Amino acid sequence: MAWVPRIPEIKQSIHFADGEFGLLLMASTVGSLTGAQLAGRLIHTFGSRRVSSFAAVVMPFGLIAIGLSTSSLQLLGALFVMGAGYSSLDISSNTQAVVVEKLLKRRWMSTFHALWSSGALVTTVFGGILTHHTTPKFNLIFVGVLCLILYVPAIYFMLNGELDEHDGGDEETNAKIPLISKSVLPLWALGLGLFGAIVAEGATGDWGAILLHDHMRIDKGLNASAFASFSLAMIISRFLGDRILERLGPAQTVKIGGYIGGCALGLSVAIAVPLSSHSRPLSLVIIDLGFAIAGLGMGPIFPAYILAASAEPGVASSVAIARVGLIGFTGFFVGPAITGGLAQITSLPIAMGLPAVMFIFSGYQSHVMKVKKL
Repeated sequence: MAWVPRIPEIKQSIHFADGEFGLLLMASTVGSLTGAQLAGRLIHTFGSRRVSSFAAVVMPFGLIAIGLSTSSLQLLGALFVMGAGYSSLDISSNTQAVVVEKLLKRRWMSTFHALWSSGALVTTVFGGILTHHTTPKFNLIFVGVLCLILYVPAIYFMLNGELDEHDGGDEETNAKIPLISKSVLPLWALGLGLFGAIVAEGATGDWGAILLHDHMRIDKGLNASAFASFSLAMIISRFLGDRILERLGPAQTVKIGGYIGGCALGLSVAIAVPLSSHSRPLSLVIIDLGFAIAGLGMGPIFPAYILAASAEPGVASSVAIARVGLIGFTGFFVGPAITGGLAQITSLPIAMGLPAVMFIFSGYQSHVMKVKKL
C-alpha cells in the first residue's frame, strides 16, 4: 500500500498513457498469483516460518526496486517481485494464524486481518502525507528498509516448523492438487465465494469516489467519504469478528454479512443517486450509511473463507488457502474492470449493481463451508 499514493508520479516519470500503465500494473497481480501458487507447496515442504522469512525480504526488495526504477521494464520486474513477495507472506501468515487458533483454542483470524487493514489504512494515509515532502524514490526506499527491520522480530516470534503443522500434522494431506477435478471442487466453491466478496470490495474501492463525484455531484474530498466509511466499518467489524465467528460460526457469519452488506450497498446507490439532484447532504448520508453497513458485513468474510479453506480434509492447509486465495484474488482486477465495462455500456449507478450482487453471492456460497468449532 505504501506505493499507492505515489502511483501518479511514477506513471508520469515513465511517460505512459493510462491504458499502457494499466497493463503494466497487472505485473503485480501476475506476481501475486504466482507467489500464492508457489507459497502453498513451499510452506508444506519447508514450513510457514521459513517461507515468511524469505518473503519478508522479497517484498520490501520489490518495493525498494519500484522506487529505484527508471524504465518501464525495471518497473515491470519490481512490481512482479513485490506482488510475489506480498502474496507469499500473506499465505504463510494465514497458515500460521490457523495453527495459532488451534493452539489457543479460540478465534484470532479476524483480528489478524483487522490489523492488516489498519496497517494498510495507516500506510496509505502516511504515504499521502509524504507525497508533499519527499520524492517517490526516498519514500519507497525508506518504507522498504523499515519493513525489513520490523519483519525481523515478527518472524522471530512465529511458530517454528515443529509447531506450524506445515506437513499436515497427524493428518495425511496432499501438497500437490490438480487445477480442476472432482476432488478440488469444494476449494473452487470456496474460491468463488471469496471471489464474489473481493469483486465487491475492489469495485467499491475503485469506483466509489467516481460515483459520488460524477453522478451525485459531491465535491472533491467528500467524494471519498463512501469508501472511507466502508473501510473504517470493515476494520471495526474485523476487530469484533472473532467473537462473531465464535458465536455464529463462519458459514452463518458470511451468510448474514453477504446478504445484508449486498442489499445495503445496492439500495444505498439506488436511493442516493436520484435523491442527490434534490438534496445532496441527505444523499451523502444515505450513501455513506449504505457503504458503512456493507463494510461491516464485509469485514469477517475474508477471514471466514480462509478458515473454511484450511479445514478442507485431505489437502494441506497452506495449499488449500493458496488455491482459494488464488481464485479469490482475481476479483481485485476482474471486478473493477467489469464494473467499468458495464458502466460504459449503461451507467455507473447501474453497474454498481454488480458488486452488490456478487456480495450477496458470496453470502450464498457460505453453504459450502464446513468448519468445526475449536
